[in-house]
Amino acid sequence: MNAVARILEWPIEVDDAQGLALWTAAEIAAATGGTASGDFLVSGVEIDSRDVIEGDLFFALKGEAMDGHRFVDAAFAKGAAAAVVDRPINGPHILVENTSTALELLAKAARDRTMARVLGVTGSVGKTGVKEAIFAALDRSSRGRAHRSVKSYNNHVGVPLSLSRTPAATKFGVFEMGMNHAGEIRALTAQVRPHVALITTIAPAHIENLGSIEAIADAKAEIFEGLEPGGTAIIPADVAQYGQLRRTAERLGVKIVSFGRSDFADVRLLDAVPAPGGGSLVTADMGDRRLCYTVATPGEHWVVNSLAVIAAVRELGGELGAAGLALAELEGLKGRGARHRLPVEGGIALLIDESYNANPASMKATLADLGNTTAARRVAVLGAMKELGEHGPAFHAGLAVPLREAEVDEVILVGDEMLPLAEELGKSATTALGKPMAFAHCGSVGETLAALGKLGLRADDAILVKGSNSVGLGAVVSALTQHKD
Repeated sequence: MNAVARILEWPIEVDDAQGLALWTAAEIAAATGGTASGDFLVSGVEIDSRDVIEGDLFFALKGEAMDGHRFVDAAFAKGAAAAVVDRPINGPHILVENTSTALELLAKAARDRTMARVLGVTGSVGKTGVKEAIFAALDRSSRGRAHRSVKSYNNHVGVPLSLSRTPAATKFGVFEMGMNHAGEIRALTAQVRPHVALITTIAPAHIENLGSIEAIADAKAEIFEGLEPGGTAIIPADVAQYGQLRRTAERLGVKIVSFGRSDFADVRLLDAVPAPGGGSLVTADMGDRRLCYTVATPGEHWVVNSLAVIAAVRELGGELGAAGLALAELEGLKGRGARHRLPVEGGIALLIDESYNANPASMKATLADLGNTTAARRVAVLGAMKELGEHGPAFHAGLAVPLREAEVDEVILVGDEMLPLAEELGKSATTALGKPMAFAHCGSVGETLAALGKLGLRADDAILVKGSNSVGLGAVVSALTQHKD
């Protein structure tokens, strides 16, 4: 039997007969308590008029500085099928008292109607990449009927937006949750109501707001509070806060699955070796079986991340074979590990784009990855790490050790917060092997580009660009890649 015949013989399932529209006007009105101007169908939900595509439902949200009602006409011009508004307009619409509340209510209706197995993902580092890997595995397992939050839509607006976009026939839902303060995850997990909740790791991100690493762990563990009855908490075995996370999950009476290198981990790393063509060949012990697979994304942190992916897919009822294929094909995301080949005089230079986020743990991991990258010269462009508060100077100065261990040749530091690191490097600007390590300190993206221009990129260079998003190093990546082949 050929492949086409097999596809045609797939059994018809009950929810295959469901309509293709995401929402009808009547469903939106019922969910939000609003009034529909007439009958219409929408195929998507959007809050940014610039991103509207044909068939979308545009929510005119009101913020402190911006009112989405100003952009209703622009949304219709781009093809919006209707809008949710708090005042009458010309064009198909749902009239509500408060558009932000209406979005949350539509999200609730989406969660109530879906029969999908739902995963919630949080963590100090790696949650977006892990979310994408799990989604890719589940999408394979379900004939394209997995849904996830796109980009980093993980806050009080992004989560309900992602939920509201869930098709009725979805089999797996994967939702990312982030936080800056205690209590934020609690509110988000109450909306998502996951069957499985995963914490990737605990690290001192947002420590300025939370005060201690233990408080960060408590805030992340709030995700377990939203678990559906019989749900599973997946926790990292290798962090110092493992016991703290486990005690929270035990108090809530949920199933616990741990992952990592530790001997007691339920999904345990047995071996990881470099794979032909890059990445790692991983062997994991799952208790009742061993699994071998390839992780395409380089870095030791992705070896451990893959264990979390395998654990989540298994607990959700997905196919482990599909998880292995997804990990073998996984590419770095924009701002989170994407790799670009830059044509330079005499050959090709490698650009590693980690410009979206940075904290001490992710800095250490990506610098180690840079150190494991074969290159004639290693260049690190490092932007300030934000939200570290009084701990910031020590954490920034502490990057001198991983820089030396990675044998970085040239360092460009960006932002005032990087001054302690510049001072530390000035004391002994050499690598672990005694090689000289040149460095410069820049105050802006413009100065950074000038410093790179003065440095000159060469064939076989490896350039890492990493910093908190607000530093703006994405502009450096854009400038370097705009002329690449």
